[in-house]
Amino acid sequence: MTPRWPMRLALGVILTMAGSPPPLAAGPTREEALTALADAGDADNRRRGVLALGETGLMADLPPLAAALRDADQLVRAFAENAMWQLWSRSGDADIDRLFAIGVEQMSARRGELAVQTFTEIVQRRPQFAEGWNKRATVYYLLGEYQKSLADCDEVMKRNPYHFGALSGYGMIYLQLDQPAHALDYFQQALGVNPNLESIRQTVEMLKTLLIQRRKDTL
Repeated sequence: MTPRWPMRLALGVILTMAGSPPPLAAGPTREEALTALADAGDADNRRRGVLALGETGLMADLPPLAAALRDADQLVRAFAENAMWQLWSRSGDADIDRLFAIGVEQMSARRGELAVQTFTEIVQRRPQFAEGWNKRATVYYLLGEYQKSLADCDEVMKRNPYHFGALSGYGMIYLQLDQPAHALDYFQQALGVNPNLESIRQTVEMLKTLLIQRRKDTL
């Protein structure tokens, strides 16, 4: 289906890191990472902490990582966003993680129907794994199955209210459905969680201008 909007946003875009600070001492524990992240006086320590949480963190660690999205240090903010994606992509089950990797490869190869089957198996076997629902929502979006994608975004948010990727996904879907007011609301919610989404911020400004113009046209 040809999009009606002059932008192509990606549901769940993963940040590519330009660099990273030195790691914590070998084998940092989750507790050490959380302590480092809480070090208000040392940005380098917070960087190390947030990177380590990307490797060792649990879903319970989302609040401090979400807070780090507003850190004064740009690298801490960037690392926090990436760490959240890393954390979300771990199911806690090695077999599910292997199946998840296969689904991601199928998505990358544009084998949408196969990817739907793979992520469907994942959410059936481990329904509490929010990222399984998010990836299936992404595939449904790419296939033009917008109502199914919306339903899967609902499942993501039930399990992970910090998922700015799914919130952005709602916005993308509503753009395709020509419902800019709904799209604007969800994009603003995504920015409320992660204020660093510059492409989303630009889209918000575009939509505000569009909606103002539409109101003028109806007068």
